[in-house]
Amino acid sequence: VQLQAFGGGLVQAGGSLRLSCAASGRSISNYNMGWFRQAPGKEREFVAVISWSGKSIDYADSVKGRFTISRDNARNTVYLQMNSLKPEDTAAYYCAADLTTSGRRWSEYDYWGQGTLVTVSS
Repeated sequence: VQLQAFGGGLVQAGGSLRLSCAASGRSISNYNMGWFRQAPGKEREFVAVISWSGKSIDYADSVKGRFTISRDNARNTVYLQMNSLKPEDTAAYYCAADLTTSGRRWSEYDYWGQGTLVTVSS
């Protein structure tokens, strides 16, 4: 499965962005889908994950209450709605897919999209 993330950009603190991850090559309906981010000079970190059914969702504590992950299997797309953005949310955001894991470790995911850059100005 090929993944393409888009929707990043420059936003002021307190603003909102919606990232999309469009899949191609096969249906994502059986895949757990995650979002990760990597800031300059830092390691890639978990943001959110949604199970293949949509019934199980997990968020990093740093984004809980501000970010919402969702999926539309008919459109083969996963979304990350980001509200109340903070400068510390600045990073390249990556979507990932895996048939088995729905965990927080980026190394467990088999498929990755390219990053989309989010910059939050103070």
